[in-house]
Amino acid sequence: MQSSSSLETMQSQNRQRAPAWTEREVWDLIAVWGDKSVLAELHSKRRNAKIFEKISNGMKDRGYNRDPQQSRVKIKELRQTYQKTREANSRSGSEPQTRRFYDELHAILGGAASTTPTLCFDAI
Repeated sequence: MQSSSSLETMQSQNRQRAPAWTEREVWDLIAVWGDKSVLAELHSKRRNAKIFEKISNGMKDRGYNRDPQQSRVKIKELRQTYQKTREANSRSGSEPQTRRFYDELHAILGGAASTTPTLCFDAI
């Protein structure tokens, strides 16, 4: 059995090995995540490991090598950034803020689930 510190070190090394997400890769992730069938599955099921497997496979179809955990973490980061921006914008008297991918995330998370992000890249 591993100690918690050695497990933390392994997890840290795994995170360090994963390359940063490119802007194009995030656009493609948003396109895969924003697919109506993926959104329907995410909204209808509590256990969603298979859905993130599907998202990961969608990314592989577009030429990327991201595992389901990496996709889940990136989607979680995008969701949190969107929610923070939306909360900041809802405060009275504050300047409206926007973030990269905000409009596309709003289409997915802002209650317009039937809207698919408009910008998608085809694998070359």
